[in-house]
Amino acid sequence: MNNEKNYNYLLSDLTKLRGVGNKIAGLLKRKKINTIFDLLWKLPKSYIDRSISSHIIDLKIGEIQTINIVPYKYNFPRIRNLPNRVLCKDKTGKLDCIFFNSYEGYIKKILPIGKEITISGKIGFYKNKYQITNPKYISEDSSIIKTKHNQYSLTEGITEKIYNKIIKQIIKDLPKLDEWHNKKILKNFNYISWYDSINELHKPENVGKYKSDFYERLAFDEIFSSFLVHSEIRKKIKRIKKKRKSFHFEDQKKLVSNLKFSLTKDQNKALKEINQDLISNQKMFRLLQGDVGSGKTIVALISALNVINSGFQVAFMAPTEILARQHFLLAKDLFKTSIKIDLLSSKSEYKEKKRILNDLKYNKINFIFGTHSIFQKKIQFENLGLIIIDEQHKFGVNQRKKLSDKGGVNCDVLLMSATPIPRTLTMTIYGDMDISIIKEKPKSRKEVKTYTKLDSKIDDVIKFVKKEIRNDNQIFWVCPLIEESKKIDHASAINKFKYLNNIFPNKVALLHGKTDQEEKELILNNFLNKKYDILVSTTIIEVGIDFPNANIIIIENANKFGLSQLHQLRGRVGRGNKQSNCILMFKSSLTEIAKKRLQILKNTNDGFKISEEDMKLRGYGDILGFKQSGLKTFKLADPILNQNLFNLAEKEIKRIENDNEDISKFKTLMKLYDQADVINDIV
Repeated sequence: MNNEKNYNYLLSDLTKLRGVGNKIAGLLKRKKINTIFDLLWKLPKSYIDRSISSHIIDLKIGEIQTINIVPYKYNFPRIRNLPNRVLCKDKTGKLDCIFFNSYEGYIKKILPIGKEITISGKIGFYKNKYQITNPKYISEDSSIIKTKHNQYSLTEGITEKIYNKIIKQIIKDLPKLDEWHNKKILKNFNYISWYDSINELHKPENVGKYKSDFYERLAFDEIFSSFLVHSEIRKKIKRIKKKRKSFHFEDQKKLVSNLKFSLTKDQNKALKEINQDLISNQKMFRLLQGDVGSGKTIVALISALNVINSGFQVAFMAPTEILARQHFLLAKDLFKTSIKIDLLSSKSEYKEKKRILNDLKYNKINFIFGTHSIFQKKIQFENLGLIIIDEQHKFGVNQRKKLSDKGGVNCDVLLMSATPIPRTLTMTIYGDMDISIIKEKPKSRKEVKTYTKLDSKIDDVIKFVKKEIRNDNQIFWVCPLIEESKKIDHASAINKFKYLNNIFPNKVALLHGKTDQEEKELILNNFLNKKYDILVSTTIIEVGIDFPNANIIIIENANKFGLSQLHQLRGRVGRGNKQSNCILMFKSSLTEIAKKRLQILKNTNDGFKISEEDMKLRGYGDILGFKQSGLKTFKLADPILNQNLFNLAEKEIKRIENDNEDISKFKTLMKLYDQADVINDIV
C-alpha cells in the first residue's frame, strides 16, 4: 500500500474491522472513537499476566490465575436458577467451574471430560473448595490463554476480551508509514519508527512507561503536527498582502499624555508590536494576553485610534452587552468627540438599528461596539480595518481562521484574553497567532489582599461585611451551586441569598446560570449603579466588567475551585482606588493539596505563576475555560510531563519556517493527527 492508502485505512470507519458491526461501532463512537486511528489511543490501564500457570494447591483466593485442569464430572441440576457445575482436578487438588446462564451443550464443548484444559479467571472459595465462576478464558490450546492480557477502562457493552481482539487485529494489520522526521529529530528517540512505537505502546509490559523512547516519539508527533498546522495558518495569513495603514502618532501621544496614569513597560511594548503589525503589508492576527487588571483594553483602544486616523473603521466585539457598553463608554470618554463611536445593542429600537447599519455601510461610524451580532451577514462595513475581540479564549483554531477571513484582505484581527496560561499551553492553543503579553500591573493598582476563613466563622465575615457597607463599599458573594444539593455539601447561591437578604433586606441581588440574559444585564447594571450592596452569584460573574465600588469578594467552598478560576474571580475586585480584599471560605476537613492551593493564592497575585501551579496540581484540561477553548485534546502529550518535547517541536518549527522547507512530507502526519477542516486548506 502507498502512504495515501495507509492513512485512508487508518482513518476509515470502525466497521472495516472484522467482528465490529454497527452496534460495537456505535458504542465506541459514543466515546469519540470514530476511526481505526482513534482506537490506537485506547490504551490499557494495566495488564494481567496469564502466562504463568499454577497448581490448584497453590491458588490464591481473589486473584486472577491460570491453571491446567482436567474435567471429570458434570453437575447440571434440574432446579431452575441453580448454577451448572463442572468438577475439575489436577494432580494437587480439585476445583469447580461454575456457570450461570450457560447451556449444557456449550459447557460440554469447552470442558470435555478427561481432556486437559487451560483455564484462567478469578479464584473463589466455597464450602472448602476452590472455584472459578463464569470463566471467560478457556482453551485446549494453552498458548491462546498463556499470554499477557491488557486491561482497559471499558466502554459499557464491550468486554475486555472484545477490546483485546480488536486492538490485536489493528496492530497485526498496522501499515508501515514513510518516515516524516529527519535523523536529527529521530536521534532524540533512538531512531524508533512510528510503526515500532505503536507496537511497543500496546505491549502489556509497557503500560505507564511515559518516559520511554516509543512513548515520547508518539507524544512528539502529536505536538509537532499541531504546531505545524498553526505554522501553516500563520504563513497563509501572512501571505495575504493588505493595504498599509499610515500612522501619524501625534494623536496617540496626545491621548497617552492626557491619561490619569502612565502606561507600563509591557503596555508600551504590546502597543508597539500591534502598531508594527498594523502599518505592515501583512495581515495582523495577534493575541493580546494579560492578567486581570493589567490594562489590555486601553492598549486595544489606542491602537484602534491609529487605525481610525488612517481612514479605516474598527469593530469591537465583547461577549456580553454590558461589557460592550462599558467598553463603549470608556472609548467615548477617552476620545471625547474626535471620532464617531456607536453601540449596536439588542435593546436598540428598530429605527436606531437601521440608522447604525446604514452609517456603517457608508463609513459614517468610525468605531462600533457590540456582541457577536456585529458580524452578522446583513451588516456591511465600507472600510473595516480592525476587529478587536474581547475574552474570546473559547474560540478554536477553525473559528479564528474564519473570523480572520471574514474581515477581508485589509482587516487586521486582535484578540484579547484575561486568562493567563502557561507557555506550553499558549503554544498549543494560540500557536496560529502572534502573541503580545502584558504581565506588569499598573503601579496605581493595589494588590488584592487574600484571606482564608473557616465557614464556621461566618459571623465574623458578616460583621466585616456590615462595616464595609457602612463605608459605602459593595460585596461579591460567590457560591459553587445554584440550589442545595443532597449529594454535595456545597453552599447554595439561592440559600445564601435568602440568608443574606434577612440580614440586609432589599440590599442583596442574586445572579446564576438560570437567570435569563435580559434579567442578568439588569441585575449587573443595578449593582454597577449601587442599587444593591451585595451580589450573590455563582461563577458567572462577567470577566472584564469593572465594578469600581466593589472591593470585597467572598468565595464559599473555595477549595472546590481551581486556582486559575479563583484568581479570575478575585480579579472582579480591586478595580477602583480602594484597598480590596478576597475572603476564601472553606470547611475544616481540607486535604493537604487543598491547603497548598489556597496558600499559593494567598502568596501571589501573579496570574501566570498561579496558572503554572494550577496545571501542575490539576492537569491542563481543567484550567479555567480550556475545556471550551477549542484546545486540542492530546492523546499522549502532556504540557507538564513533556515540556521538553514542546520546546523541541517549537525549535523544529522555527527551523522549517526559516529554511522555508517543503512540508509535503508531513502530509500524512497532519492528516492523521489533525483531522480538521483547516487542514484541507493547507495540504
